[in-house]
Formats: sequence, C-alpha cells, structure tokens
Amino acid sequence: MYTIQFQKEALLPRERLETYGAENLSNQELLAIFLRTGTKKEHVLSLSNTILSNLESLADLQSYSLEELQSIDGIGKIRSIEIKAMLELSKRIFSSEYNKKERILSSERLAKLMIAELGEKKQEHLVALYLDTQNYIIKKQTIFIGSVRRSIAEPREILHYACKTMATSLIIVHNHPSGETYPSENDLYFTEKIKRSCDDIGVVLLDHIIVGRKGYYSFREETDII
Repeated sequence: MYTIQFQKEALLPRERLETYGAENLSNQELLAIFLRTGTKKEHVLSLSNTILSNLESLADLQSYSLEELQSIDGIGKIRSIEIKAMLELSKRIFSSEYNKKERILSSERLAKLMIAELGEKKQEHLVALYLDTQNYIIKKQTIFIGSVRRSIAEPREILHYACKTMATSLIIVHNHPSGETYPSENDLYFTEKIKRSCDDIGVVLLDHIIVGRKGYYSFREETDII
C-alpha cells in the first residue's frame, strides 16, 4: 500500500480518476473520493490514510462494525453507515459476477470466494452450490443459518434443490464463526451422510469446504471421504 504526498497534483483525486482511470488510483485516493471531505484538522487524503493505517490489510475493513468505524477520528455516524453500505454493495457485486460467470475448477478458488462471503459471519451458514455438467453454477442456495439448537442441515434439504435444478453435482460450503477450519466430528458425520445420499440419487458431491476468516478446509483435498 502506498500513500500520496500533499503535492498540488495529488490533492485532486477526482480529477486523477477522470484522467487516469480508477484502477490507477491508490487505496488512499479512492477512499478519499468516497469520504468527499476531511475535517477541520485533517485533509481528506490524510483522513483516508489514517483509516487505512489502522488496517493490517484492506480486507480487514469489511469486518469493522459501525461502532468501530465511528471510533476513528473523522468518521461519524453518517460516514460509518455509508462505508458499510459501500462494502456490502461491493461484496454483492462481486458475488453476483461470480455466480453468473464462475466455473468451479478448484476448491482453493471457490474457498477464497466463500471466505469473502462467509468468513466474518457471526453465525454458522451452510451454502450449497449446484453445478451443471461443465461445473458452471446453476444455483447457489443458503440452506440454513445456524442457531443454538441446530448446527447442520439435513441431506433432504440440500438434495431438494439438486433435484429441482437438475444439477449433476454439488459443493457444500459452511463457515466456522470461531475462525478454526478443522472439521468437528459432526462435520465428518454430516459429510459421510450427504455423500451417501448424493450417491443414492446420482448426484456427485464434489467437495465439502469449511471456511474461517482467512483459511479453509477441503474434504476433497484432505480426506478420502469424497
């Protein structure tokens, strides 16, 4: 990550975007454009740099709560809401393009995409991806969001959509809110159970992936269950 010095030509990030394109601006400049103005004590470019300097990586901004954003000098209630809205919209655009065009060719690639979607969730989510014969996504369905009384889905709920979409294969992904990706005994039992159920109706279970905040576990890569 680089920062912009306060030279005359650097104080106009909007004009730089218009001239050079958004892809050629720094993170600092892009955030400054979104913030629009600084504070009485701090120029907008300096403010955006202050925000970015609090992050280990740009991806960490996604995990900030409204309260954490507001704790940064110069970021009040309105700006914190706007930043959260911007991040959510970016995530949805990314997810939409991925669902529309992505062909699943590796567990690692899919895991990285699902970490972005599920890695920071506070509850356990289980998502099923239904694929055609060329491994293009037909449908992505959230099967359940976990609660204290229930922590995993039943195969019938997952296979309902497999039959409905006429999918030839599927991939199961769920997150561990703790961040730990190693499978529990329940995860192992569930994977064996859904594998048997898929075999019974002629649908291929390509993988079961567990994601955390930064890492993942693939049953296809790590075990012989799948």
